[in-house]
Amino acid sequence: MALVLVVDDDPDHRDLLGTYLRAQGYRIEEAKDGLEAVNKTLSLRPDVVVMDLEMPTLDGWAATSILRHNARARHIPIICLSAREGAAERDSALRAGCVSFLTKPCPPADVVAEIRRVLGVLPIPLSEA
Repeated sequence: MALVLVVDDDPDHRDLLGTYLRAQGYRIEEAKDGLEAVNKTLSLRPDVVVMDLEMPTLDGWAATSILRHNARARHIPIICLSAREGAAERDSALRAGCVSFLTKPCPPADVVAEIRRVLGVLPIPLSEA
């Protein structure tokens, strides 16, 4: 199953999302800020990163930009998950290199659906589940 790096400075949010994703069969790594996210992305090469924007040390915009300019990481999709709303925030995240933008609070099932979408995984029809 895919490796997902969950990046958020809120440990409760990381734990909640990580627990849900593990229950869905994903392997999870966590990072508490953008600097840790960059380091873990380069070393672990996750299949997808779920990135908060507002974090200490290095924010999500800067971390995303660094990863987009690194040959070893530029292909890894980054899903922005932010408490900030609005077209300007969304556009800023997409310009930085995120492939999609979700607003907190976001049901974990919506995050899974977005992970599946960006990885090109089709949902299992209910008749086959």
